[in-house]
Amino acid sequence: MLAGSVVFFLFSFFFPWLGIVPELAFWFFILLVLIDLLMLYRVKDAIFAKRHAPERLSNSDDNELGIYIENRYSFGISAGIIDEIPIQFQKRDVWFKTDLKAGEHKRINYFLRPVKRGEYEFGSIRVFVRSPLGLVSRRFNFDQAENLPVYPSFLQMRKYELMAISNRLNEIGIKKIRRLGHSMEFEQVKNYVPGDDFRTINWKASARQGNLMINSYTDEKSQQVYCVIDKSRAMKMPFDGLSLLDYAINASLVLSNIALLKQDKAGLITISEKVGAVIQADRRHSQMNKILEVLYKEKTRYLETNMEALYSTIRGVIKQRSLVVFFTNYESLNGLQRQLPFLKRIAKFHLLLVVFFENTELKQVTEEPAANVEKIYIKTIAEKFAYDKKLIVKELSKHGIQSILSTPKDLTINTINRYLELKAKQRI
Repeated sequence: MLAGSVVFFLFSFFFPWLGIVPELAFWFFILLVLIDLLMLYRVKDAIFAKRHAPERLSNSDDNELGIYIENRYSFGISAGIIDEIPIQFQKRDVWFKTDLKAGEHKRINYFLRPVKRGEYEFGSIRVFVRSPLGLVSRRFNFDQAENLPVYPSFLQMRKYELMAISNRLNEIGIKKIRRLGHSMEFEQVKNYVPGDDFRTINWKASARQGNLMINSYTDEKSQQVYCVIDKSRAMKMPFDGLSLLDYAINASLVLSNIALLKQDKAGLITISEKVGAVIQADRRHSQMNKILEVLYKEKTRYLETNMEALYSTIRGVIKQRSLVVFFTNYESLNGLQRQLPFLKRIAKFHLLLVVFFENTELKQVTEEPAANVEKIYIKTIAEKFAYDKKLIVKELSKHGIQSILSTPKDLTINTINRYLELKAKQRI
């Protein structure tokens, strides 16, 4: 409109018959601006906005947040909303546009995916409002500063927990494991129904009741499952924005929860150049909160793993045969050879499961065609490193040590699969 007024003034020099039309157009524009200002500013608290966020965010998951906005004007408005999200996300496009009728309120939902644990600081909410005239925009500022902690992936933990409770773990990749014989823990005598194993018929109870009765067995309970997490520099490597340590922490959290649901005891040990947190295996209701609080604070160290300290801690803390799941990473066979003597000692007293990572970036390089000599050289080196990972699995197997070579993405599923398999085969 202002540009149109300028054009009118220019034409008035060449066409005198326009007279005062340019001035009328200009002052009409000024009048509309004043009316718009009056409409927007005559009400003090015309807009209300508030952020709805959970008490804590889940690492590596899509967390839902919402902005509630209410229009207290007597006319419809167009609103642009900026939410000042934490700097860790490095996003400058959190801008929402919406229209609100008089007295209307809305909730705008959006998702954030953090990839690091710690404190995340949210800032203010800023709302830019326009009336139907649309000439002036009024800014409303709402102080919504708050700090939200980002914990290990408790959303993933709850998802697996619900699947385990309803016996639907196979829907997300958990394999059904065929049981070898019966576990040694007797549960009850119950009525026979078609499909039950004839070998479990209790003939004495059947004679007393006059109906076929069978012995019911259940998984052995109160077995100890310890997650040992390596915090050394080997776990700093990132995949999809998440470090290997965070993948291991998320998998440990889920595995501990599944173990507690299976009536086993869950414990935790963290290790780097020195022993970190140690949580004795237990199955109390507060155990998961205790594990979650410890894992929230863990950070990668930049020194080698002290395997001697780990061995001493395991011997001192774990008094009965247990499943020890050691989350670490080996990039070469030499890296394993330095730790192998201590791993063999641990395996004498406990069922040791070593979990380490497949380098998906190297796998991608090996699958790409080599177009020149340089790429042939790079592909050869990548294939050597990938082959070393397979040699590590064979070396561990040769000494009776269980192992999992997994991509970071499938780590949780592969770990739970192996735990259920070992439990079904009565290896613990």
